[in-house]
Amino acid sequence: MTTTVPLIYSFPEFEGVAEAVADHIISAQNQTLYNTLDPQLIALLKEEQSKRPSLFPSSSTASFSHSSNNHSLSPSTLNLSLSTSQLNSQSKLYTGSLNNSINNNGINSNSDFSPNNGGTPISKKEKKRKTSEVRFKIAISGGSLIKILNQGLLPRQESIEWDKWDIYFADERLVPFESKDSNYGESKRQIFDQIKGDKKPRIFHIDESLIDDNQECADDYEKILINNFARKDSVKLPMFDLLLLGCAPDGHIASLFPNHGEQLREKLAWCLPVSKAPSGPENRITLSIPVICHSARVTFVVEGLTKAPIMRIIMERPEKGLPSSIVNEGAAGRVSWFVDDDALKDCYDVTKKKYKFLSIDEPTPVN
Repeated sequence: MTTTVPLIYSFPEFEGVAEAVADHIISAQNQTLYNTLDPQLIALLKEEQSKRPSLFPSSSTASFSHSSNNHSLSPSTLNLSLSTSQLNSQSKLYTGSLNNSINNNGINSNSDFSPNNGGTPISKKEKKRKTSEVRFKIAISGGSLIKILNQGLLPRQESIEWDKWDIYFADERLVPFESKDSNYGESKRQIFDQIKGDKKPRIFHIDESLIDDNQECADDYEKILINNFARKDSVKLPMFDLLLLGCAPDGHIASLFPNHGEQLREKLAWCLPVSKAPSGPENRITLSIPVICHSARVTFVVEGLTKAPIMRIIMERPEKGLPSSIVNEGAAGRVSWFVDDDALKDCYDVTKKKYKFLSIDEPTPVN
């Protein structure tokens, strides 16, 4: 394995990580939806969008598993009348912490049925509008990342267009949703249930009735991905606009563990069953390494002294082949790390960067 150096943003304390991650996510959202971070241009595009009816209901959080009939509705984006030349002349290039390749959304939206018309065929005019719409597709893992998203995103909801988000999960522990070990359950309690207003995201979680069979659950979640990312076209891999991961003290990311070599070598499956996980609930499902590496942006969020030893191995010993080192290599140029100083305490040969806020006001340092 060659040495691939990702972007590493360091912060003195946990709160700084949460704020920067929030800006990173909101910037990814704006770049995906509007192809710009210019607030004035975004305002113009939103005004244009407001004149067009929404294709998707947004009065409540839409939560989908494969067993529900609605999850197969293809996502879509804005039909904007501004010309490409206008966009190119007014938009800023998005540099620094996000990858510039932002327009390959990885989703075919050529569905012949509208979600709001009872499943009857849509007109060619409506279909043309639908196929030109875009949504922000984000996948998240669990653990401490959920707390960071809670602290970073919830105070900044005025900058978040929840109703244009499709939220997936990088992995899931096969436990009832009421359990604190459930990634979806904890995300719902700490984030989704606290979203203000009527505009809610579309959330794609596992089928809770399948938690006793990790293979069937993995197959079912893969069908959700196939239905949403490759419904009509032949797509080798789904492409998320942003995939957020933590990293545990033992080096596992999502539910890909260092000692599970067969899963780390998987090349074809999108979603894998996990048995006998060495920590936490034993049975899980997880996105595969190829799916993670195919994302437009992959972001690791790590904090705390307990992560310091594994961070040193990841950053200074990539030949050890830890899952995150494989992603650093496989998604080279599209990987960012947001890490507090405690987690980098044992790293001596890394280049740390100061994060530049792009979409929200940079917090004022507290003396």
